[in-house]
Amino acid sequence: MDKPYSEKSWPSPDGLALHFRDYPSQVPGTGTRPPVLCLHGLTRNGRDFEHLALHLSAAGWRVLAPDMRGRGNSDYATDSATYTVPVYVADVLALLEQEEIDRFVAIGTSMGGLMTMMLATLVPERLAGVVLNDIGPVVESEGLDKIKTYIGQGRSFATWMHAARALEEVHGQSHPTFDTEDWLAMAKRGMTVCSNGRIAFDYDMKIADPILDPDGEAAAVPPDLWPAYEALAGRPVLLVRGDDSTLFSTDTFAEMKRRIPQATTVTVPDTGHAPTLDEPETRAAIDALLAAIA
Repeated sequence: MDKPYSEKSWPSPDGLALHFRDYPSQVPGTGTRPPVLCLHGLTRNGRDFEHLALHLSAAGWRVLAPDMRGRGNSDYATDSATYTVPVYVADVLALLEQEEIDRFVAIGTSMGGLMTMMLATLVPERLAGVVLNDIGPVVESEGLDKIKTYIGQGRSFATWMHAARALEEVHGQSHPTFDTEDWLAMAKRGMTVCSNGRIAFDYDMKIADPILDPDGEAAAVPPDLWPAYEALAGRPVLLVRGDDSTLFSTDTFAEMKRRIPQATTVTVPDTGHAPTLDEPETRAAIDALLAAIA
């Protein structure tokens, strides 16, 4: 059976071969719609958006889900200092150039949301609509400190069940309603089987270097993103927050709504960092945002 997407690649400005999934629209006559670009979180990859991408493709949207450098099927960087948001944004601009995309909808989870806000400062005219998932211009130190406890550790596991249980140990408070099948699904999206048969996280452990550097915190969170966020005004914007998130505070969430009053907001109950975007309430809100663009 054919896959519902194509496996494609594009070159980064510094010569890496980067990978993306391209889900075509399944509805005739929708070719003039702007494609949807799904940007993943720090330790994740484009597979995180598989269910959402299939849903949107069936509804008539082309969806691109890249693996940023050092993740998934994309090349690892030779210099870990390039694992920063500005470099990721430059990589995305190269993807848009290759695919001749002059206008798009961005859906960004966590780091992907930071990238989206930076894109708004560089190419605001190309953003047709935006979804920011559990991220804002202010990143709370409690949530960032949590990430620092597990990123780049290089753990591996004998079985998928061991991998799923390890994820639950680390992220159980963020997803208290997940059952075993949910944790297994998360493991299979974010991990891979290595040549030795062990299961490991599907990213370059060196992505942690700039974040763990005591002088490098700006690598994780670019400074003063409020102007970048405000550059999103004037187009459909959806703000999603996990009700238990320690990375994205209620104060920042409220201030974002104040600065762009037209933005739609969704709070996902019993969820921390970050919602999967497969929840009924987030899926409905994304559909509504896209309906305003089509």
